[in-house]
Amino acid sequence: MKITDIIKSKKAVLSFEVFPPKTSDKFESVSKAIDEIAALKPDFMSVTYGAGGGTSAYTVQISKNLKAKGVNSVAHLSCISSTKADVREKLVQLKDAGIENILALRGDIPQDFAGNLEYRYASELVAEIKDFGGFCIGGACYPEGHPESATLYSDIENLKRKVDAGCDYLTTQMFFDNDLFYSFLAKCYSAGITVPIIPGIMPITRASQVKRTLGLSGSPMPAKFRRIVDRFGDNPAAMEQAGVAYATEQVIDLYANGIKAAHIYSMNKPQVARAIKANLSEII
Repeated sequence: MKITDIIKSKKAVLSFEVFPPKTSDKFESVSKAIDEIAALKPDFMSVTYGAGGGTSAYTVQISKNLKAKGVNSVAHLSCISSTKADVREKLVQLKDAGIENILALRGDIPQDFAGNLEYRYASELVAEIKDFGGFCIGGACYPEGHPESATLYSDIENLKRKVDAGCDYLTTQMFFDNDLFYSFLAKCYSAGITVPIIPGIMPITRASQVKRTLGLSGSPMPAKFRRIVDRFGDNPAAMEQAGVAYATEQVIDLYANGIKAAHIYSMNKPQVARAIKANLSEII
């Protein structure tokens, strides 16, 4: 089922993101964790992609396995170090596997990459997938602006180009203050971006995640959450419980404000996905 159809048909959508193993010896343990999350029957699950091999080799396989279990899947596809032939081959594989949804991403340029770039922007990949046909196409967006953009407004202009190229929906980078998302949503609407925008929520369950997460997202950590880390960061069980509670509160606030979908960056942690779904059992 296509993501846009899921959003139209449900009063509240809950989805989880998982990632393939980095090495083949981890495949069994990662697959077990993904299967446990799939058993929760989320509305869909997205499967990340690693440019230049590695995790990308498993994206199609895991997406196909999820579909076989009755779970709608979204396969990530990045293009920055891929050729057009590479992308075309991957699209054929996804189509043959029966995958209906792709999250189209530019990806980060590998540090040791010395080749010619056939894709420079995600919008070029979106247009390629649109031309291929048959997929519901998602794109990424940043409530506080992409790190490489001069301003949030210029980033939204680029986002509009990506939507015009064929994006059917968008998913945000993680954020920890819902007001940032609501402000971003208003700016997108003003710019003529009317496709569904799904907020991405990252449950912080370990104090050690904070620094890395802030570096990835560029999102400031609200004082409210900093107090949680300061108080519970040295108690792993308490920090996990508090982090799940904070993420759950974000999701409930989003639903209460009319946002129909929330996407959880579950980090392959079944216990986190299970706890969040349980906290929302009467809401979804």
